Amino acid sequence: MAYKPVGFVLGWAGGALAGMAFQKTWKLIRHEDDAPDALDPDRGWGEILLAAAVQGALFAAVRSVVDRSGAKAIERSTGVWPTQAGGRD
Repeated sequence: MAYKPVGFVLGWAGGALAGMAFQKTWKLIRHEDDAPDALDPDRGWGEILLAAAVQGALFAAVRSVVDRSGAKAIERSTGVWPTQAGGRD
């Protein structure tokens, strides 16, 4: 239960970090400031799906790093590994 507020803050910060990482990564890949949006009529399927795949991979990786780091910090400070809601460990 003590991890929920910490997890919320870490999740928000991780999302912001992942967004910045995606923007920088997209600029490196395509040399463009803005990634395509699914509703952008001037972009093809390939660009849109590439952007979605890169963004999804970065968000998942950052979330895993943030969640795991937060859980380890809680364990170090309390001696107990935090559990997820719904009874999953």
